[in-house]
Amino acid sequence: MTTGYEAQFAPAMRLALAAAATTATGLDPGAADVPVGAVVLDEAGTVIGRAANRREADRDPTAHAELLAMRAAARHRGEWRLTGCTLVVTLEPCTMCAGAVTLARLDRLVYGAEDAKAGAVGSLWDVVRDRRLAHRPEVIGGVLAADCAALLRDFFSTRR
Repeated sequence: MTTGYEAQFAPAMRLALAAAATTATGLDPGAADVPVGAVVLDEAGTVIGRAANRREADRDPTAHAELLAMRAAARHRGEWRLTGCTLVVTLEPCTMCAGAVTLARLDRLVYGAEDAKAGAVGSLWDVVRDRRLAHRPEVIGGVLAADCAALLRDFFSTRR
C-alpha cells in the first residue's frame, strides 16, 4: 500500500494502469503490446499526456508508453521542455526512456513496478540519477507496485 507523499500519485498511477490494460487485448494475442501505461501531469496535477505501449501496434521500437506520453505532453504545451511536469509510469523505465526523462527536463518520475531485466532507474542502471548529467529528476518508485506487477505477470503468464 502506498502511503504519505507517494500516495498523492496513486490516482495518476491508476490512470496509467487503465491505459496499460488496453494494450494487452486484441484479436491477435501475439500482437498485443506489453501492458505499460504512462501519464504526464503538469504543475497543477492535470493530465497533459497519456499513452500505452504501441511497439507491436505501430511496429516501432521506440513506441514505449513513456515516450508517447511525453510527446503528447510536449504537443499540449507547445514545447519540448517538460519542466515542472511529472511522468507517472507503471514500469520502471528502460535506458531509452530514462534518457528521455532527463532530456525532457521532467521534474519528477514516478513508477510502479521495478524492472529487474531492463530497468534504468536503479535496477540495472541508474540513468536519471547519474551525477554527470545536467538534469536529475526526483524519483519515486513503488507506487501501486503490486497492481502494476500483477498486470505484467498476468500478461506474460498467458504467453508462456
